[in-house]
Amino acid sequence: MRYFVQKLGFYAVALWAALTLNFFIPRLMPGNPVDIMVSKLAAKGPVTEATRDAIAAMLGTDTEASLWQQYGDYVSAIVHGNLGTSVAYFPASVGQIIDQTLPWTVGLIGLSTVISFLIGVGLGTFAGWKRGSWVDNLIPFTTMLQSVPYFWLALLLLFCFGSIWQVFPLNGGYDVYTFPGVEASWGFTKSVLYHGALPALTIVISSIGGWMLGMRNMMVSTLSEDYILTAEAKGLRPARIRFAYAARNAVLPSISGFAISLGFVVAGSIVTEAVFSYPGIGSALLMAVNSNDYALMQGIFLVITLAVLGANLLVDLLYGFIDPRTRARS
Repeated sequence: MRYFVQKLGFYAVALWAALTLNFFIPRLMPGNPVDIMVSKLAAKGPVTEATRDAIAAMLGTDTEASLWQQYGDYVSAIVHGNLGTSVAYFPASVGQIIDQTLPWTVGLIGLSTVISFLIGVGLGTFAGWKRGSWVDNLIPFTTMLQSVPYFWLALLLLFCFGSIWQVFPLNGGYDVYTFPGVEASWGFTKSVLYHGALPALTIVISSIGGWMLGMRNMMVSTLSEDYILTAEAKGLRPARIRFAYAARNAVLPSISGFAISLGFVVAGSIVTEAVFSYPGIGSALLMAVNSNDYALMQGIFLVITLAVLGANLLVDLLYGFIDPRTRARS
């Protein structure tokens, strides 16, 4: 019980620190979202001082209030679920923007991360078990693909399979002639899968090498342990030794890395979404940074923070069941 209380306390402090940084970092950036909004309105007519004050209050950047008062208002708004109004997508609220973009990112990046993890760990297990096999010889090639600049790989695949052979579409998240509805749901789903195939393939190709190499090295290290030799001396089947003894212990570091990767899934991949013009949360974050949109940046960072901390907490608690030795030291 003490182990779980310590973990919860640690992550509660980490959440508070992340929320504090989430408030101060955007305000250290040059520029002011109020001035951006005023300039947009000024193009349509004169803007009074009262209008400017109303915009500042609406965006939560009231310059008359002290920084600590703004911080208190920020924490109070988060507690009440109010993330503010977006400047880049005005007059939409931050919550609406996140609700619209987050499912696209979770569907694309999340599914791609799970696929690359399962394939990489599976191939890494076999490569570590059968050293010198053809699977083991694939590792230098997959590692090379991981070291290739991500945007270059995305552009290369887009040029080959989207422009030359025209197997996949060049941009977007779905066909503009389809829409999510009761009658067109299957057509819309096929369109989403079709448009997301090439971005997903890019993510899988670029990340599978790391999972494969890490699992392979851990398998080699685990196979040299005494309990593996004992299992072989007892005459256990090779398949049982491979999975129940070797892979089960070798996969623990990969599970930690996988949890961190899942936490960052909600952050999206800005490069992927920019290259493929994908309507995910990474594109919204890029727009927020370019527009000095404090509210949207803080809302997206908050979602990312909660996802990362939640994923790490889940794995820490899961570790206590997978490997009881971690509980014993606490």
